[in-house]
Amino acid sequence: MDKQLEIIKKGAVEIIKQDDLVLKLKSKTPLRVKWGADPSAPDIHLGHLVSIRKLKQFQDMGHKIIFLIGDFTGMIGDPAGRSKTRRALTDLEVEANAKTYKNQIFKILDPEKTEVVFNSHWLSKMSLEDAIKLASKYTVARMLERDDFCKRFNAEEPISVHEFLYPFLQAYDSVHLKADIEIGGTDQKFNLLLGREIQKEYGQLPQTIITMPLLEGLDGVNKMSKSLGNYIGVTEPPKEIFGKVMSISDVLMIKYFELLTDEDIRSIKKMHPMEAKKKLGRILVTMFHDLDKAEFAQSEFEKVHSRKELPDDIIEATIPASALDEKGDITVVSALVEANLASSNANAKRLIGQGGVSIDGVKVEDANQKFMPDGKILKVGKRFIKKLKI
Repeated sequence: MDKQLEIIKKGAVEIIKQDDLVLKLKSKTPLRVKWGADPSAPDIHLGHLVSIRKLKQFQDMGHKIIFLIGDFTGMIGDPAGRSKTRRALTDLEVEANAKTYKNQIFKILDPEKTEVVFNSHWLSKMSLEDAIKLASKYTVARMLERDDFCKRFNAEEPISVHEFLYPFLQAYDSVHLKADIEIGGTDQKFNLLLGREIQKEYGQLPQTIITMPLLEGLDGVNKMSKSLGNYIGVTEPPKEIFGKVMSISDVLMIKYFELLTDEDIRSIKKMHPMEAKKKLGRILVTMFHDLDKAEFAQSEFEKVHSRKELPDDIIEATIPASALDEKGDITVVSALVEANLASSNANAKRLIGQGGVSIDGVKVEDANQKFMPDGKILKVGKRFIKKLKI
């Protein structure tokens, strides 16, 4: 019992209520441990991995993992931590994103011991009467105690009624699934607590909730988020994962080690930061791919960034004849767009202005510069390189 509790508490921010958890563990009955994700984007990322690793620990102790894909709630969008109403997703967007989730979680969890469920299977069947009864079990005043709703209300920012419904639906998921434990980020605390309250209203024992710390994204400021684009996805190519890891700050690297690995942090802090980051990159690429790909990703990174060589698998980009002038030249701006290294002319000019563009190793200073593209190496930043051809 003490060993199980020690494992469960490691890395967790809060357990509510720990005494209840101890009683549940003493029952020696496999517990139903719930974790959910709305398919708001096709990728599960390292921020999710913080909670998924905790699920894995429960799974290894013999408990039942319930991975809930919020295909119904995803059409509303979780308002947690939001200062404005989320854009509602379409059925097709939710369906497309949800398809990728099962393969991704099974990079960590055992598929034979994991139950995957979609909340549309029960929420879409709720009648209006059912929904009204559910909403009657909590008050507007209590809802406005929630930090993000309170801030928006005081700032006179609109709060749509459907956003009030989201926490109720997440709570009802726990009722339907008879969850013993629910795991989520600290930003989910209100929703998780509401799940306890609604379970009691339906005559169930309230779930124990375990909140996990939020992981900052690549910007080092905001929570890792699909919508902010500051994330590392678990299905990204090995070189992308390794390269992104190498771009994080030294301080953030330590937090990644703490939340995503079982490494001895004292030993990590004694390492040179560059070597520690390479170790982290190898661990994560191995976790999602394999050791050979991790070692290749590291060797390619070192080749390009340490020895200034070109990667073995450099991507070629064909410049169409229509983009060339009568002399066979092209502007750097057009070349960036044609090679898919910039999303637009404005984006290309911004990259050049930031000093991040080079041709054959020579930094581009003038956005209007022209050159003959065939065989040239066009590079943006440290990781995006293409060989041009016509």
